[in-house]
Amino acid sequence: MNPPEHPIHYPLGDTLPAQGATLEVASGIRWIRMGMPFLFDHINLWLLRDRQPDTAGNMRDGWTVIDCCIDNTASRAQWEQVFANSLEGLPILRVIVTHMHPDHIGLAHWLCTRWQADLWISTTDYCAAKIGIHERDGFDGPASADFYALHGAQDEEFLDHVRGHGSFYRSLVPALPAHFHRLMDADRIEIGGRIWRCISGYGHAPEHISLYSADLSILVSGDMVLPRISTNVSVHALEPQADALRIFLASLQRYLELPPETLVLPAHGKPFTGLHARIGQLQELHRDRLREIIDASSAGRPLSAADVMPILFKRKLDTHQMSFAMGEALAHLHLLWYDGQLQRSLDTQGVHRFHQRRAPA
Repeated sequence: MNPPEHPIHYPLGDTLPAQGATLEVASGIRWIRMGMPFLFDHINLWLLRDRQPDTAGNMRDGWTVIDCCIDNTASRAQWEQVFANSLEGLPILRVIVTHMHPDHIGLAHWLCTRWQADLWISTTDYCAAKIGIHERDGFDGPASADFYALHGAQDEEFLDHVRGHGSFYRSLVPALPAHFHRLMDADRIEIGGRIWRCISGYGHAPEHISLYSADLSILVSGDMVLPRISTNVSVHALEPQADALRIFLASLQRYLELPPETLVLPAHGKPFTGLHARIGQLQELHRDRLREIIDASSAGRPLSAADVMPILFKRKLDTHQMSFAMGEALAHLHLLWYDGQLQRSLDTQGVHRFHQRRAPA
């Protein structure tokens, strides 16, 4: 629990939507909390009352959905409860997806087909989702296992897990709608008579889109700003030289332009206020992690990403969590590398290791 003086405030307290039901968080905005079979055991989805023209130009009342959950039997059943109990007999008019991760886009194809609705998403994330579905080595598989081994991973159970998960993304996102409406930074979308501004973010996903309403002072933050956990920022085999942490931290700066009293509707956790304070906490967290890596490198031993993992993550990780941890360790090492604080070399075992610049003799 946050102590009373903590700058993060939860206006709804411990109140949560019941499974298969919704909870109104503001006029015309309903919160769905959908369960998932992972350590991250839920995702927040949002129903926004809307009015849109049909193909003949006639106005229809209905709902815009933001994010979808993974595609599995339990998620579809939870949506069926929402359809029956919370739509007031109105259709879903469109589906907005903040980014391409399975818990956000998994059921977009099903929702769009069922309601004859359009998908709205950034082009980059739509194409990345296509890669995850159609490429055998999209986001896991042998290429990713080789990439982690290149950066020091030696745990064969973990590497076998990665090799065998080439189809994991496709199991949660089996299909995509055949077409989509492109979202870009600074786009203004009218939803229910209110204007929502798109804010692009990078580092967590290729082109994450958050939505901000100045009328309501509400930010649908997706995964870019979460209240209790830090967003995963990783380097992957598909973009092995990425400077993911730098572009993530730069993206966070943009939310400081929003009013401090903004109500944040995150993808995980509870709606909260204290946006500026939370961004400050995240910035400090990453500064501390970078400092720990520099301190560890001061001992003179070159560090691989596998060496850095236990510095950043003090708890024991399972094989699934290790993929995120390796990616995040690399994101921190790459920032220091590109800044010139660390150098990278390939050792005799074929492992990339990072070390402080050696003074000339």
